Amino acid sequence: MTAAVTLAEARLFLRVEHDAEDGLIQTLIEAAQARIEAETSQVLDAASPAPLRLAVLMLVLRAYERGERDMPIRPVEAWIAPYRQVRL
Repeated sequence: MTAAVTLAEARLFLRVEHDAEDGLIQTLIEAAQARIEAETSQVLDAASPAPLRLAVLMLVLRAYERGERDMPIRPVEAWIAPYRQVRL
């Protein structure tokens, strides 16, 4: 899986200056990316549209700061809605 968001980008977004939680943050990135990919039926990478990459970052933020384990999609729905592919 190619990362839509790098660890460095996520650390900047989270304002984390230490590397003690890099493993956790990387896991959250992977989980958030998988969640967005499942919702949009798209494979994300660094060249993905900004709203999708921001949605990954927002899910990481919510999981990191609030401990949201299930990563609800509702907070980023407006950003990902235009990129959803119709499933028949």
